[in-house]
Amino acid sequence: MNYFDRIVLSVLNPTIKADLGITDISYGWIAGAFQIAYTFGSIAAGRFIDKVGTRLGYTLSMFFWSVAAIMHSFCYTAFSLGFWRGTLGLTESGNFPVAIKAVSEWFKPHQRSFATGLFNSGASVASIVGPPLIAAITLNFGWRWAFSVFGAAGIVLAVIWHLTYKESVAARTASTAKLKWSQVIKYKQTYGIILGKFLTDPVWWFYIFWIPTYLADKRGFNLKSIAIALPIVYTVSGLSGIAGGWIPGYLMKLGWPVGKARKLTMGLCAALLPISIMAVKVNNPWLAVALMSLAGGAHNVWAVNIFTLASDCFPQSAVGSVTGLGTFGGSLGGFLMSTFLVGYIVTWFGYVPVFILMGIVHPLAFLSVCLLIKDVRQVELKA
Repeated sequence: MNYFDRIVLSVLNPTIKADLGITDISYGWIAGAFQIAYTFGSIAAGRFIDKVGTRLGYTLSMFFWSVAAIMHSFCYTAFSLGFWRGTLGLTESGNFPVAIKAVSEWFKPHQRSFATGLFNSGASVASIVGPPLIAAITLNFGWRWAFSVFGAAGIVLAVIWHLTYKESVAARTASTAKLKWSQVIKYKQTYGIILGKFLTDPVWWFYIFWIPTYLADKRGFNLKSIAIALPIVYTVSGLSGIAGGWIPGYLMKLGWPVGKARKLTMGLCAALLPISIMAVKVNNPWLAVALMSLAGGAHNVWAVNIFTLASDCFPQSAVGSVTGLGTFGGSLGGFLMSTFLVGYIVTWFGYVPVFILMGIVHPLAFLSVCLLIKDVRQVELKA
């Protein structure tokens, strides 16, 4: 539901722009409102989740982002649409901190990345099945109903979550001591996660924002071909994320230390990403799609494991805060590199430098993670 609510606007952008008379510049500000609010909201959201817990935290986040999604239906100006878009970004920022925290409470270390891979696949599922559902609702009832339907479904899901989710024994017996913010941010492990996310999240945003345009402008794909290519990329990405979450757990069951299993998996992904640079060079367009799928899959494996590092390195009382900081770093990197930098590079130099950049950031991120998180084990936070 989190990703359904995110993509409705992008799918219906041409329809909404024509109906409300919104310019491209205004749409850019509307889209930017979400990204900015989500980026800075992640810091507060992680801290908030650690204070109130997973059950209440997810209920409130899901409820209010669903309300914000519904309110898109009542917008008639660019300003109102931008306001509710920013509100959606702010309230959706609680999604990943609470999800990672819930995983840390319910699963043992060797199970966590697999569980993370499963829930993180929801992003790919929404990207595959969302557009046709959104189009069907819009064609039959109008674009405003698309926001209302998914928002209402989110409210129902929030109620179900609140009524059915039970705190784990680990969560109930965990220390309730209040931790100072300075106790979390003083550890280099925190900065390893932030920097790793800052460098690599732009790759995923690039594949979401720019690949349809690249396929159309540089590969000559029509709408039908793009509709075939994108689900291939997202399907491979989703399945790879699940598999990449299972691999470290399997290695741990064989007796591998947590850090060795986690870093080997992340290192293999980092080594695969430079191969995707060839996507901009090969003549066969579908081979290019295959290489993009490789990049998306390798990135999702990386994303699952760097998220899980938060629960590997920190106790449950700080997992939400660390995940929120990591999400902040990733969103900031995506906002800077995939929104502004890519636009200028493509305009002045074409796509080749962009593909090179997106192919080398994972090895750089892996190096930074290894330097800042040398020993993957839980730190001791003094309450």
